[in-house]
Amino acid sequence: FVTHPIYKVGTMVEKFDCLYCRDPLQRKKYVHKGDYHCCLKCFDKFCANICMECCKPIRVDSKEVHYKNCFWHDPCFHCAKCLHSLANETFVAKDNKILCNKFSTQEDSPECKGCFKPFVYKGTISHKDCSNCKQVMGTGSFFSKGKDFYCVTCHETKFAKYCVKCNKAIIASGGVTYQDEPWHAEGFVCVTCSKKLTGQRFTANFVAKKCAGFKHSITGFGKCSSVVAYEGPSWHYCCFHCKKCSVNLANKHFVFQKEQVYCPDCAKEL
Repeated sequence: FVTHPIYKVGTMVEKFDCLYCRDPLQRKKYVHKGDYHCCLKCFDKFCANICMECCKPIRVDSKEVHYKNCFWHDPCFHCAKCLHSLANETFVAKDNKILCNKFSTQEDSPECKGCFKPFVYKGTISHKDCSNCKQVMGTGSFFSKGKDFYCVTCHETKFAKYCVKCNKAIIASGGVTYQDEPWHAEGFVCVTCSKKLTGQRFTANFVAKKCAGFKHSITGFGKCSSVVAYEGPSWHYCCFHCKKCSVNLANKHFVFQKEQVYCPDCAKEL
């Protein structure tokens, strides 16, 4: 994930107008994103990414966290269990939740039927011998699979995943999973420039639907994961609002006109 925006903020010295309100930008602070320039107020209103936790726009002066086409305010990116901030720490994404390493391990760990304590994964002490080769694992690393436990060698032999690109086995620590498909980390690259994408921001436009409101990918993360669909287009729950007055229209009456959504009152004024 990244914690910085992909736009530039500066003071305009040339004669450009805001793309949205058409106010002159010369000698004013502005945002340059892609091929357009806009004032700070219009950026926050029309272009800011929506935080997946609080469903509010991420203003131009806020620190932003990005992961798999989802966006959070820096303080909103925290463990779903202990609420500890994860903006600058490793984390695990599981079942549409962001978890710290501690709680992700606790959720996955079965309890020993003898001492009732969670098993420790990939290190320290094993309570069992390998279900395949029957050797005692002792202090060696091991993996669980349902009610069975395997040493590293047997786990890789029995359950190795195969890269969708080269069809070769992926060792336990050398792979990337995207859309439930395994890849070698070195093979997970940009189709255009071949740059490695492991740990980098990337876009897969052919996979995710785009929100008709803010044009961002609709994913399964955060409170904005609910979707509103009508006659083809889809919206994040928090993006489904009146084009004119901005009132949220999810689960409310609305008017769909010229590919835009309006509340009944604003529709009467069209």
